[in-house]
Amino acid sequence: MAAPYEYEEGGYPQETDAVGYDPNFVPDSVKSFVVHLYRHIREKNVYEIHQMYETSFQTLSERMFKETPWPSVDAVAPYVDNDHVFCLLYREMWFRHLYARLSPTLRQRIDSWDNYCSLFQVVLHGVVNMQLPNQWLWDMVDEFVYQFQAFCQYRAKMKSKTAEEIALLRQYDQAWNVYGVLNFLQALVEKSTIIQILEREKEGLEEFTATDGYDYSGGSNVLKVLGYFSMIGLLRVHCLLGDYHTGLKCLRPIDITQQGVYTSVIGSHITTIYHYGFANLMLRRYVEAIHEFNKILLYIYKTKQYHQKSPQYEQILKKNEQMYALLAIALSLCPQVKLVEETVNSQLREKYGEKMARMLRYDEEASALYDELFSYACPKFITPSAPSFEEPLVNYNQDAYRLQLKMFLYEVKQQQLLAGVRSYLKVYSTISLGKLANYMDLDEPNLRAVLMTYKHKTHAVDSDGKIISNADVDFYIDEDMVRVVESKSAKKYGDYFLRQIVKLEGIMTDIDRIKLE
Repeated sequence: MAAPYEYEEGGYPQETDAVGYDPNFVPDSVKSFVVHLYRHIREKNVYEIHQMYETSFQTLSERMFKETPWPSVDAVAPYVDNDHVFCLLYREMWFRHLYARLSPTLRQRIDSWDNYCSLFQVVLHGVVNMQLPNQWLWDMVDEFVYQFQAFCQYRAKMKSKTAEEIALLRQYDQAWNVYGVLNFLQALVEKSTIIQILEREKEGLEEFTATDGYDYSGGSNVLKVLGYFSMIGLLRVHCLLGDYHTGLKCLRPIDITQQGVYTSVIGSHITTIYHYGFANLMLRRYVEAIHEFNKILLYIYKTKQYHQKSPQYEQILKKNEQMYALLAIALSLCPQVKLVEETVNSQLREKYGEKMARMLRYDEEASALYDELFSYACPKFITPSAPSFEEPLVNYNQDAYRLQLKMFLYEVKQQQLLAGVRSYLKVYSTISLGKLANYMDLDEPNLRAVLMTYKHKTHAVDSDGKIISNADVDFYIDEDMVRVVESKSAKKYGDYFLRQIVKLEGIMTDIDRIKLE
């Protein structure tokens, strides 16, 4: 897929803007870190690896490498027996830290691609006899897609590129190529046979979810779990490209209505539901989007205090806010508040109650609010194609976003009349076409067209090709009469009783505190 890239200095590029940074100097704490991490990986001690990966690496980064990269891989290699696979893993962390703390150069972006190629080639074609924490394996896939997205955004800003950067882009035109990225993710899915494993698990012939993907018989979890997370990676890439059907198709082997390995890592859980919900929103499957956003927002509300010390905490809060914005959009286009839990609805009203009331009016101000919320909450869409170097250099990093925004606002505009139709259908159980046409200042032929549009816009095609309804109010036309059928959602008695039990326990606790004289 990609040929290794040569550097005059050998190994990794040493350039960095950090003053006084010596890539060959390895502090004692880093020596100790890599030696212990290497030993734990060889011993397949997942618990210790996870502790060092999640805690020690972050602590050392914060204390010693806040504004500089970690020591180069060539410098630490002698302390780990020059182990090829460990060096690839170290480089992967090295680049992740570089992207998080500093601004990578073009050469470093290309080199990171080369490292991922080498690492995934080893996983796909070598013998990987180790167990790694799910958190690390998820971060690997997540960072791979993020760096692809970042490279496409970087490459699309052509106006500010130097002659040297343009020459490098021409020379390494296969670096972060969209087909290479998709091929690696798809190859990991296929080689891991994860789809077949999940199918066998449904029949009770395999244990994958029950063990969180780990192999307790002494084997390796790396390929299987990377293949599993790659399905989520494919969903994310296709969402960035605006291909929502294909993205959802890639995720189908994972049953998101159930607990799975994807829920074992908070970042994976949130990324999956965010992109799944967004894809459904763009395909007009509003009810499905509302269901999933409601579930994940309730989960974050209940558990976010446990992740305050996690490196992902800021990202959790950001995605939480974005999903509230997407839920506000979905409920404005498909007003079905009954689908939303009380806690989530309360938070939503606090954040977007006023804006949602204005969005229901479908005037210019409403359109501007849809634009604002969509722009804040949507993924960072990319144009994956390389620029034309022969033509005048222009920035095209916003083109994909503008196209998706235009399509979304066009959909919103098409629904402007439908709010009026719905308000009348909510009031009447039967109404004549003539009377409804009179109320809406339309003639009958145009009213029939509007009613057909309402039918079309409140129905969508699901992943199985079945037509599903997003409407809480349905109707049919019987000669010249419109007859309304209001769908009644099943009452959630369990939730009601649980809330009353909690209230009762609170009252009893208060009574117990009262000292009787």
